[in-house]
Amino acid sequence: MSAPDGSPVGAERSIGQLFASATTEMSALVHDEIALAKAQLKRDVKRGATSGGAFMVAGGVLVFSLPMLNFALAYGIRTWSDWNLAVCFLLSFAANVLIAGLLALIGVVFAKKAKKGGGAQKTAASMKESASILQNAKPHPRPELTQDRVPEAIEAVARSSS
Repeated sequence: MSAPDGSPVGAERSIGQLFASATTEMSALVHDEIALAKAQLKRDVKRGATSGGAFMVAGGVLVFSLPMLNFALAYGIRTWSDWNLAVCFLLSFAANVLIAGLLALIGVVFAKKAKKGGGAQKTAASMKESASILQNAKPHPRPELTQDRVPEAIEAVARSSS
């Protein structure tokens, strides 16, 4: 098993290697969180589109079916009963309003799900939390380097940055 930078796990790594590894992992974390936010936003947009579609269908049903359905239903009720034709037309209209109300209710349910999802907001909060943790992190005190170790430390930093 090896670390992300290719060195064996448990081996002593230089500060430059550790910094490079941490930078790589932070970069991967940010990219993954951005991808997650995009996926959650796509899901919320899809739910919103479904909600809008349900509202449009409800309106279409109400507008385009009223004349034909009202006549057919009213005359059907009149045929089965001896009620006044005006009452039959009112019952026909009430049935159409009931169907449109059910479709509008479906639209409201999907709109609430899309609003409640909030996936992108959760991911943004997570990213802000990660950034605040990194800003408040303080490095451990380093021991003073002796003059004979200075070139070795500079070489290690140069190797890790290339």
